[in-house]
Amino acid sequence: MTVRLTLALLLLAATPAIAQQQSSAPPSEVPSRSFTGSDLFGLTIAADPQISPDGRTIVYVRRTGDVMTDRLQSSLWLIDVASGRQTPFVAQGSSPRWSPDGTRIAYSASDGDNGQLFVRWVAGGQSARITSFPGDPQALAWSPDGTKLAYIATVAGEGTKLGTSPAKPEGAKWAEPLTVIDRVNYRNDGPGYVKPGYDHLFVVGADGGAARQLTYGKFDDGGPLSWTPNGQGIVFAAIRGPEADRQVMNSDVIAVDIASGGLRTLTTRDGPDAQPRVSPDGAKIAWLGFDDKRRSYENTQLYVGDGDAGAPRSLTANLDRAIEDAVWAADGRSLYASYDDHGRRHVARIGLDGRLTSLVDNVAGGGLDRPYTGGDFSVSRGGTLAYTGGDASAPADVWVFAGGKPRRLTNLNAVLTGAKALAVVRKIAVTAPDGRAIDAWLATPPGATPGKRVPLVLEIHGGPNSAYGPSFATDVQLYAAAGYAVLWTNPRGSTSYGAEFANLIDKNYPSADYDDLIAAVDATIAEGTADPDNLFVTGGSGGGVLTAWIVGKTNRFKAAATQKPVINWISESLTMDNTLFTSRYWFAKLPWEDPMSYWQRSPLSLVGNVRTPTLVVVGSDDYRTPVSESEQYYAALQIAGVPTALVKVPGASHGGLAARPSQSAAKASAIIAWFDRYRKR
Repeated sequence: MTVRLTLALLLLAATPAIAQQQSSAPPSEVPSRSFTGSDLFGLTIAADPQISPDGRTIVYVRRTGDVMTDRLQSSLWLIDVASGRQTPFVAQGSSPRWSPDGTRIAYSASDGDNGQLFVRWVAGGQSARITSFPGDPQALAWSPDGTKLAYIATVAGEGTKLGTSPAKPEGAKWAEPLTVIDRVNYRNDGPGYVKPGYDHLFVVGADGGAARQLTYGKFDDGGPLSWTPNGQGIVFAAIRGPEADRQVMNSDVIAVDIASGGLRTLTTRDGPDAQPRVSPDGAKIAWLGFDDKRRSYENTQLYVGDGDAGAPRSLTANLDRAIEDAVWAADGRSLYASYDDHGRRHVARIGLDGRLTSLVDNVAGGGLDRPYTGGDFSVSRGGTLAYTGGDASAPADVWVFAGGKPRRLTNLNAVLTGAKALAVVRKIAVTAPDGRAIDAWLATPPGATPGKRVPLVLEIHGGPNSAYGPSFATDVQLYAAAGYAVLWTNPRGSTSYGAEFANLIDKNYPSADYDDLIAAVDATIAEGTADPDNLFVTGGSGGGVLTAWIVGKTNRFKAAATQKPVINWISESLTMDNTLFTSRYWFAKLPWEDPMSYWQRSPLSLVGNVRTPTLVVVGSDDYRTPVSESEQYYAALQIAGVPTALVKVPGASHGGLAARPSQSAAKASAIIAWFDRYRKR
């Protein structure tokens, strides 16, 4: 059968057993202390905190669930750093950026039809629309003198045509014309099928007026954008050249001259060079990248070169962690950079000699449904650090680091979380069969009786080169509220433990990561929390792969829910959105050259072993692990006589499976209902 997700499913979610035992009073008299799907609309998460040049004020994006539109709505708020006092700034907007003198803030907002660029004067509160371009402006960057703004926007093009259609009579209602696809990467997860056109760099006056396009060609140019101190040039990153459409991640740092529009390519190695930042004096450029060795994972390193990116050297070659973002300190003698270590995101100051000083280790943010690492930061001229931070008790808030101490400035979810009984999260010790230490975290159901074993859900992260951490996650809280302990781990292949650990599954995924996951489950049983007769497993993307792999290897789990999985590596490699990626980085040969390698690592090859009732969940607009992957598995399970159901989330992409609160809640409710069906009471 096919399970359709609707708001009705959310309303039909089963009341957790613990909540039923605690109270028999009518809901109107005693509000539920349990965390429910409806609570997703009440959550707020902070993002993109931008501190003013003088360090006195922070503007940040506040994303809050809107029950009427079923979306997270973004507004902009100001925080006085000294007092923590907040004031609303813009009711609808994103990507705020301070002018160099701190008097104005540029931001993106919709004009009803398209995203546009606006500037708001902080003191007076007046806003002006700066652009009227059909493309959505991104990567906003002020010129050093505050007179101009640079941004990236899509320039529409004309699609390829083959042949001609007959002339249509006036008033006739004909079918849509043919679509001709001739690009290697012809669709992207989220945006969907690629429309004719390319992303290019523009400059517009900060007071408005006509925008000027600086870059052209059949290439996509990307941000962030970084001006030279004299305002005469901008550096950015792009994949350009005759074979640009056949490169996967071979971007270069490029400089454009504002006056002439002339381009100079500053880096040329085989591998990505991205996120360039010009130093305050213009004498150096910093950027992120690595040498591409065709492995599934490489540490992204922080490089510094001269003003033309010449004589580059890595500042983080000895760190053995991937740099996520980096910005220059005002004195130009060091950079502030973020990186993940053992499931926690840090921000550190890195000197030009490579010496690293960690400043904060509780950076968090990015999403709500699962506990991935993430978070944003910015730095004032005086070195005050603004960042999104937190722990497993609530979504990310705005924090500041100054005077050697971190300080929390917001508590956006205090009212909601104070009224709810949330699961407590703790770290547990896990040792893999080969002796490796594996990080894992365990959430236990609120109100659970100490010493009494409870059902366990193993929640597996995607990637597989990514990481979970001790962060807030709505899926975890919903599972726990339904009476399940929830376990999440960083098995081999995860990031934040160094390149060697991540590459233990290079050209061999899935493999021994299975053993790490099972060892984590055994650890929760050994410590007395998990009921060995009530084990369940779920995960999304790479976690969906491993979920399907697990039920093909063992019958220990009562039920499973594989979310947006890859089931057949041959079909995935030929239908995913980034067409060239899988066969280049995760396998040694092309699928028609060595089909057995693809088959032997495909969960579909193990479907004859599956006895575990397995739910299959996917977004109907998923182009990363396309819907056909989930449908293959569902069909195979049906043919094999394994209890199964297929849940399609309407309109959801791979990355947006939980983007709309009602669907996120209903998806979790469907998984809980599936597990409850097979749960031993």
